[in-house]
Order: sequence, then C-alpha cells, then structure tokens
Amino acid sequence: MTVSMSSPFEIRNSTGDRIRGNYHTPDQVAGARVIIICHGFKGFKDWGAFPAVAEYFARQGWVAVRFNFSHNGIGEDETEFTELDKFAENTLSKEIEDLQAVIDEVTGGRLLPFDADTGRLALLGHSRGGGIAILKAVEEPRVKAVVSWASVSTFDRWGPETVKRWKENGVIEVMNTRTNQRMPLNVSLLEDFEANRERFDILKAVKNLEAPLLIVHGEQDVSVPVEEARNIYEAANKDRTDLLLVPNADHVFGARHPYEGMPDALAFVLKQTADWLNNHL
Repeated sequence: MTVSMSSPFEIRNSTGDRIRGNYHTPDQVAGARVIIICHGFKGFKDWGAFPAVAEYFARQGWVAVRFNFSHNGIGEDETEFTELDKFAENTLSKEIEDLQAVIDEVTGGRLLPFDADTGRLALLGHSRGGGIAILKAVEEPRVKAVVSWASVSTFDRWGPETVKRWKENGVIEVMNTRTNQRMPLNVSLLEDFEANRERFDILKAVKNLEAPLLIVHGEQDVSVPVEEARNIYEAANKDRTDLLLVPNADHVFGARHPYEGMPDALAFVLKQTADWLNNHL
C-alpha cells in the first residue's frame, strides 16, 4: 500500500463551463493506472465517502480523479448547493460533455503533471453517474474498463403527469431532503432527453460496450431498485460483464454525509471493485 496525496484542479469544457475536481496520486505515479469517478444526481465530488473512495484507489497505486459536473449546483463552497440556477440548466448532454472534457485533459497529458499510464483508464460512476459512465465508455475507446455503482438503467424517470406539468410550467422542483432545498429543473433537461432518446438508451448502449463492465448494486436500494442492475446485466455482453449484488446494502452502501467513516458495505464494495479492476486492466 502506498502513501497518497490530493491536489485540486480546474478545467473548462468545450463551451467554457468550469469543472472543478481533485486528483489523488500514489507515491509512485509513473505508470499508474487512472480511474475517473462520476457522482450522481444531487451528488458532488466531496459528498460523504467520495474523497475516501478516491483515497482508497490512490493507496492501491491508482491515480484517482473525482470532479463536479459543471452544472451540478455546487460552486465555490464545495459542499453546498449555491448555484441552483446552474442546477436548473443541467442536462444529460452537458454531463456527457463534462466527462469528455475530463477524459481529454487526462489522456492529453494536460491535467496530470506526471507520467501516469492514461492508456489504462477506467470510469466509475454512481447512480446517474453510472449511466453517464456507460454511455461515454461506449462512445470513447480510450476507456478500457467501467464500474457502475447503484446505476440507473434508464434516464426516463418521470411519469406522464410530471412530464405534462413540466412542459406546461417550464420547470419542476425536486426536494433535497438533506438540505431541505427545493431544487429547480428546467424543461431543457426533459427536452434534451427526448431529443436524444436513442443515444441516452443505457440498455441499448450497453449491448455495444466493448470495455469490461462491473455492475455493483445494493439489494436494499430504495432510490434505484436492484432490478435496474439486473436489467443492465441482462442487456450486456455476458463475456465482458460481471454483476455484484450486495446484501443489506442501500443506495450509497452505508455511506453518509458528512462522512462518518468507512461503512462495512462500502469497504466490501471497494475491495471487490479494486480486485475486479486489477484483473481486467
């Protein structure tokens, strides 16, 4: 096990939006593999255990990159949703574009100031970030392995009444139960999804995924039911896909925000994920 350190970074995507992140490095970085961590809906890079997750991979000899999607609602204060105007304007296309920008900076040698092995690049996505990671891995041959934690199997998560009200009003609100904030979502999110249904079809995309995929899901997940993990697995190429269901685990594998220490379920998931990646990358 190696010592690691964390360094902040800031880049811009192709339309000039700011992406903040951190990369965690082991003490021996030459030739280290790279993993990029994607948070989910209403998530952020400093939520709960995400820094500890990145730290874990760095101590295992990886370069771990965690970042905020440009429109996730987190601004200068890295743990509070102070940019609800940007949150309202977020779309799936923006998140895919943000992830592409991070991949480009990593593999282009502009983000990491050392000789990491960017030819061995993995993506790890949680919840909606898992779906984003799968879609981008299908489009991006530089991604050599993908891990989804508690991933959605579809981005179509709104009923007909919500869609009707959304189109009529131009905005809906979702409650953040942790912060008690009512967080707006402009109809541009729905319009982006409807205009790109085929591209955003996770189950269709995963059929064409050439990189190996590990699907991890808690059996007691009430935010994204475990059936969605099974749906992804059934749609995927079984020769390149593994499914790990974690008994008695919830959507975040026992993690909490603020961070309260590494829960047993997440420690198990981390170990299994690292072992799988070591075998496939």
